[in-house]
Amino acid sequence: MRLLILGGTTEASALARHIAGRRDLDPVLSFAGRTRNPVPPPIPFRIGGFGGIAGLKAYLAEQRVDATIDATHPFAAQMSRHAAIACRDLGIPLAAFTRPPWHRQDGDLWTSAGNIAAAVQALGATPRTVFLTTGALGLAAFAAAPWHRYIVRTIDPPDAIGALPRHRPILARGPFSVESEIALMREEQVEVLVTKNSGGSATGAKLTAARILGIRVVIVERPEPEAVPMFETVADTEAWIDAHWPPP
Repeated sequence: MRLLILGGTTEASALARHIAGRRDLDPVLSFAGRTRNPVPPPIPFRIGGFGGIAGLKAYLAEQRVDATIDATHPFAAQMSRHAAIACRDLGIPLAAFTRPPWHRQDGDLWTSAGNIAAAVQALGATPRTVFLTTGALGLAAFAAAPWHRYIVRTIDPPDAIGALPRHRPILARGPFSVESEIALMREEQVEVLVTKNSGGSATGAKLTAARILGIRVVIVERPEPEAVPMFETVADTEAWIDAHWPPP
């Protein structure tokens, strides 16, 4: 089976490691190219976009892909939409492998935002020290609220950080511990945490730290997922793959 995994997430990497030894699969993992130095997977991989829906359809056809797993970031809505359309048009089975979202717990001081622009508005007019963990995309939107001081944590240096008058960049890759997150928030005197509801354990410690310290969290909710089978474990995803073997 020729299998395309759309990745760039811990879920995609976990699936790649799990199926790496299977001789009945011919997989390739596709990285979007947003992270400059992705960790190489134990299966063949490619880096870069496809060139929209038409480019993805051409790739699927040329590579004779039998099935596709969308293991992209929960906020990679455009890639997921392109995959859904391309696979539907070509009759290629498609499923999503994603992490469950975070849920509010007792003691959380959450403000829900539908998108990045709403998150900026939710910060309010009073100057605050804001811890941004939303990634590089959409960072420039916070320039609309220049009176805040921003602590910006990303994996790679973000191009748009110069749009923020008062900022301090932190380059780091998770997972992070609760203790280190508490120490960082105390050292920087963080008053508001802004994050996307990405889910997963690698970066979830910041929410526990904010809860312990009584820090308000502005959380950007996920976009509506595509109407495809969705799984949250490697085992369930692999079972779907095995159930969609191409006809002889």
